[in-house]
Amino acid sequence: MILELADIRIQPGQNAAFDEAIARGLRDVISQAKGFQGFKVNRGIENPDRYVLQIFWATLENHTVDFRQSDLFTQWRGIVGPFFAAPPVVEHFELVSKSE
Repeated sequence: MILELADIRIQPGQNAAFDEAIARGLRDVISQAKGFQGFKVNRGIENPDRYVLQIFWATLENHTVDFRQSDLFTQWRGIVGPFFAAPPVVEHFELVSKSE
């Protein structure tokens, strides 16, 4: 499993609308993507305009090729993109260890 970690900064004062948009985008769009295995969204406490989005993919290519080169990506960005204060910083990780 691959973890996509996106560090998202939104425009100030848009939390309620962004919370709805990101939930809708994940539910209606990303959940349809090949290799999608789940997600987590966290909002910053010290900086509430900062979000950390974690999406779990079966393979790296499921995100970087199958999703990013599909119409689903365009739909996703159309839903959440208007809220971005800057482009998200996205990195990928592989599991090394975990607690039981």
